[in-house]
Amino acid sequence: MDDRIKWDQYFMIQAVLLSSRSTCKRLSVGAVIVRDNRIIAGGYNGSVAGDDHCLDVGCYLVDGHCLRTIHAEMNAVLQCAKFGESTDGAEIYVTDFPCLQCTKMLLQAGIKKINYLRNYHNDPYAQKLIKLKHIALKQIDLSKDDIDRIPFDSYLTK
Repeated sequence: MDDRIKWDQYFMIQAVLLSSRSTCKRLSVGAVIVRDNRIIAGGYNGSVAGDDHCLDVGCYLVDGHCLRTIHAEMNAVLQCAKFGESTDGAEIYVTDFPCLQCTKMLLQAGIKKINYLRNYHNDPYAQKLIKLKHIALKQIDLSKDDIDRIPFDSYLTK
């Protein structure tokens, strides 16, 4: 019997790890794009490279939204674009249910499945579009057992 961590939990843990690089004070989000059980890109929410980070100077809020932050899903898709990797037919693992703008972008990019960990302002129109386009949607559960499978102690130096 294969006692390894399941693929869904494995990729979601990668997204959670990416979220630790977030430069947003309001919510740390990570995303991993996967094709054929292989990671093709990852992203976290943060500023344009070279710009101020919200962690350093505060959020640039207009109408309750931070204009400085690029969402994790968008950063992952943009990484694919930058390096010439197609997103058509891929799936995404994201720590939080995508906002409406990210949902539209993911659908246009050809993402076939959205896996998410936490509900977060799940927009009704985003949900309608996901159903309209017949996109698979799955909420992933992470348990303490999944995390305990990671042998952190064997890698620690102090």
